[in-house]
Amino acid sequence: MIQKILVLFFAATLSLVVCDAVAADERPNILFLFADDQRADTIAAWGNEHITTPNLDALAKRGMSFRSNYNLGGSNGAVCIASRAMVNSGRAWTHSPDDLKNVRTFPEIFRDAGYQTFLTGKWHNGNESCLRSFESGKHVFLGGMCDHTNVTTHTLTNQRLEKNPPNKSFSSELFTGAIIDFLHERDRQRPFYAALCFTAPHDPRQPPESYRNHYYNALPPLPHNFLPQHPFNNGELVLRDEQLAAWPRDEKVVQQQLAEYYGMITHLDEQLGKVLKTLDDLKLSDNTIIVYAADHGLALGSHGLLGKQSMYEHSIRCPLIFAGPGIRPGQTTNSMTYLLDVGPTLLELTNVDSQESLDGKSLKPILADANASVRSEMGFAYSKLMRAFRDERWKLIVYPPFNRKQLFDLQLDPDERTDLSELPEHQQRIADLTAKMQHWQASVGDSLELTTNAPRSSEIDLTGHKRSRDNWQPAWIVEKYFK
Repeated sequence: MIQKILVLFFAATLSLVVCDAVAADERPNILFLFADDQRADTIAAWGNEHITTPNLDALAKRGMSFRSNYNLGGSNGAVCIASRAMVNSGRAWTHSPDDLKNVRTFPEIFRDAGYQTFLTGKWHNGNESCLRSFESGKHVFLGGMCDHTNVTTHTLTNQRLEKNPPNKSFSSELFTGAIIDFLHERDRQRPFYAALCFTAPHDPRQPPESYRNHYYNALPPLPHNFLPQHPFNNGELVLRDEQLAAWPRDEKVVQQQLAEYYGMITHLDEQLGKVLKTLDDLKLSDNTIIVYAADHGLALGSHGLLGKQSMYEHSIRCPLIFAGPGIRPGQTTNSMTYLLDVGPTLLELTNVDSQESLDGKSLKPILADANASVRSEMGFAYSKLMRAFRDERWKLIVYPPFNRKQLFDLQLDPDERTDLSELPEHQQRIADLTAKMQHWQASVGDSLELTTNAPRSSEIDLTGHKRSRDNWQPAWIVEKYFK
């Protein structure tokens, strides 16, 4: 009898030890927050006095702002697909197919390391990679764009994606509710990797009316580098994104689109506040690494453009904020980073070994010292039409089909308004940057030639060009911009 009691006692003790060991998994959680088409200059705390973003401002105060963060580029007009493939794989677009086939994703790596992985919102890189990456998901959007009040979503469970019944909730609210539910219902014995991927502020720019009116009552000013038309043909002036307003760009129309865009961001910011409050209420904030970013920027009148298919700063720069345990609050850095650095950074911060060959670099040195850097030069790509390269001051953009170049002094001309490429005193600088660009191309496996023997004409005037209606736009936008 005594022997039986001892056996039961030791069994119970062992059970408690095992439970304590599981409960003691104090590895930090990860909350990945991702916006769609958000310019880097649309955060009040980063200097935009015309936009209201109190929760992003608070997150910036809580962590470190990376003010020179970039999307490396894209292979076609849907820049977001390549960007999302890169941020989820840590590899350049040449090494990360759009569907991420045969490429391990970061949520997949964390899942294999014992993390509970969850997704809500936009996943634009194929169903198979989504199922590999996440154990569960609620209101997963598998498309590229949608009416924000009529989003087709799926539930991810048991390695299946099942279509949900129609839901008329606004996209940002729908996804926010899903991740709040997850935070309440999560497995408390395991750390989590949870991704909330908004479709805002991607068009159709249809914020709830009160958010739109907030900015309509005092229209935002035009960008400093506003132009009625782009000064030359860059090869992508009449694709879908650019046909959301007539040429030449009307100043009032651009301001109205900015009002709608800002309204989308302010509405998103309010949803973000609900998520951050839930973290606080559940006592998760002290052990959760929060990453806020966006897949790329957007022109919205800058340089006469509206979309993201260019190599200008407004279209390739995007927000990046890290906050959480071990990250000093209120820090800002101008060190150059890519979105594809996010994953390697998270791996190092959580001591997860991936054994993967990555193009991205860990930003942990910068998180420890805002003056540190992980690279002094960067290259960028867009389809076969554009390449760019920058160092800490100078930026060269090349348009191979046209044998055309632009050179900007980002230190004196951050809005890229003065092209210096024709000045004799800069020809050696252009030659040096071109050589470095070619070296960068070789390093990422980009074989595009930077010049052609049969250049296309870059002369173009789109005045009166007939636009095609975008069927994704709600009726009131069609009435305003397409009639």
